[in-house]
Amino acid sequence: MSPWRGLRAVLPVFFSALLPLSASSAATLPDFTELVARHGPAVVNISTTQSASARSIPFPGIDENDPMFEFFRRFIPRVPEIPRFAPDNRSLGSGFIISSDGYILTNAHVIEEADEILVRLTDKRELRARVIGADARSDVALIKIDATGLPRVTLGNPNRLKVGEWVVAIGSPFGFDHSVTAGIVSATGRSLPDENFVPFIQTDVAINPGNSGGPLFNLRGEVVGINSQIYSQTGGFMGLSFAIPIDVAMDVQHQLRTAGRVMRGRIGVAIQEVTRSLAESFGLPNADGALVSSVEAGGPAARAGVQQGDVIVRFNGKAVESSGDLPRIVAASRPGSSVKMQLYRGGELRELGVTIGEWRDEESAPAHRGPRPHATPNKLGLVLVVPTPAQRRERKLDGHGLVIERAQGAAARAELRPGDVVLAIVTRGKQTPLKSVDEFNRQVATLKDGESVTLLVDRGGVASYVSLRAGE
Repeated sequence: MSPWRGLRAVLPVFFSALLPLSASSAATLPDFTELVARHGPAVVNISTTQSASARSIPFPGIDENDPMFEFFRRFIPRVPEIPRFAPDNRSLGSGFIISSDGYILTNAHVIEEADEILVRLTDKRELRARVIGADARSDVALIKIDATGLPRVTLGNPNRLKVGEWVVAIGSPFGFDHSVTAGIVSATGRSLPDENFVPFIQTDVAINPGNSGGPLFNLRGEVVGINSQIYSQTGGFMGLSFAIPIDVAMDVQHQLRTAGRVMRGRIGVAIQEVTRSLAESFGLPNADGALVSSVEAGGPAARAGVQQGDVIVRFNGKAVESSGDLPRIVAASRPGSSVKMQLYRGGELRELGVTIGEWRDEESAPAHRGPRPHATPNKLGLVLVVPTPAQRRERKLDGHGLVIERAQGAAARAELRPGDVVLAIVTRGKQTPLKSVDEFNRQVATLKDGESVTLLVDRGGVASYVSLRAGE
């Protein structure tokens, strides 16, 4: 039999096997046309104007840098001043209608310091808006236009979002109204620097200037977030976009509408992430939770019995898997309410009740430096000295704490430096306050090479736990 005859017999079977696969693959690609047609009309373009202040020209036609300007100023009678105005500053953003009577959600930074806010609808109407309220901490703002019978969005549940799920953004990047971009959810519950109260939704949806404040839809046409930030070195899209979960935004807008401000809970602790080394030092079953590095004297946590070195793993019925979870959970708790929290202390799980306080800005204390006598570094690469009475008063060291004179080896790699104060050492689940350099060096000498040890270190009035390994 000819080999070509055999090949002709096999090829139809081969291609028929490929066809269902291709059709199946194509069928999985989403079609956004119905979503955009149905929900796009509830998305608006927002333009703001900030009027520039006028300044006067005392001598028209003569620049202030001209040498003759001073001559005229001194010896020529003043002419009537002519006001000179710089062009108004304008900015663009997006928003979406949440009620048919004209309430609109957007970002706080979109309408910040605006003298005039203009909302453009899909039917080309342009209406002035007034600010109901704005919250810079969450970057959420609520504005209102005088209109009725408006299309509005449907709200979804961002807690049901899954990584890899398709999402769609509609907005006005660079002023191009109702541009549609799509992508997937890259992560949920993402923490960003200086953004402690929002568990951001990270996506790879193309978001650019002008998209801010616009909605993020799931495939059911429900708004799950407000597009808020991008991470970029150029100012344009680079595949890292962040949205505020809609449940967070709706809670903020409700408080803005009813109380005019947003109230957030606080308990008065400084926390840090639990690493594997810290978990080993504190005798924890895993590296979850938020490690309490300091407790505010007289604060809600202190009154509840929380201590330095506790690891909070559950708060108000919600798991604290990482340190970034705790500020968001506490902030969402209403001030004055009483809640339960679970924490590890000395390797044992405990439960405490705490009454939530109201959050406020905290100021950090200035940095200080200690003395620098000379000695031989110990196994951790540290040379410690006893602080002077003046240093104890200045640093508020109540009978314990040793000043770092030199840091090398493992201590230097852990970013310890001269002037830091080592308050306590944590080994094998036990925390011991430091009062004597000799006692500290004896404890360090008993450590095996590679064994994990944790130090409680004060820098500039802020205490934190630092984990390092002996002999490294």
